[in-house]
Amino acid sequence: MNKAKYTALINQLTDRELLKNVYMTQVILIIVAFILHIIVFHSNPPITKVFKYERTDFIIGIIAGLVVVGIDILLMRRFTEQYHDDGGVNKRVFQNRHPLHIAFIALIVAFSEELLFRGVIQSNIGLLLSCLLFAILHYRYLFNPFLFTNVVLVSIGIGVLFEVTENLWVTVIMHFLIDFLLGCIIRFNLFQKG
Repeated sequence: MNKAKYTALINQLTDRELLKNVYMTQVILIIVAFILHIIVFHSNPPITKVFKYERTDFIIGIIAGLVVVGIDILLMRRFTEQYHDDGGVNKRVFQNRHPLHIAFIALIVAFSEELLFRGVIQSNIGLLLSCLLFAILHYRYLFNPFLFTNVVLVSIGIGVLFEVTENLWVTVIMHFLIDFLLGCIIRFNLFQKG
């Protein structure tokens, strides 16, 4: 499917249907994570071992998330909007949402994606394959080399952070902050350059 067909398909959905698809996708990712974890990888490593509470790891996740958002803000200020165009999906998901709803969406997305891609896939198959699959999941970015490169680099950064800390909460926090803050930037139409 090319970008025009994808955009047309997305534009056929109401905002409510689009949001429903976002939530359904996250539920599917959680189900896939548990199927892979229990049946394919035989609970190796146990999922409880990758969720740890360590204050310094939480601080690392916060700092890493803020660094990524800071870089994204610099890129938004430097490059025109077309470089950040994902076909309008992010704008439609976030532009009319209350910040608490944006936080809820960001939390669900961060938890489900990190559970599957870092907690299950990276823990069992490795960093590179998990990053590749993560980038492919963000299908709409394949049409935009700038965004695709961005999502691959962020995925590698999150994956390396998981390798170093061996703590999934760190990557969930980082991913949450990125999605929440960028969602708020979209919501309040900040840093737009045309």
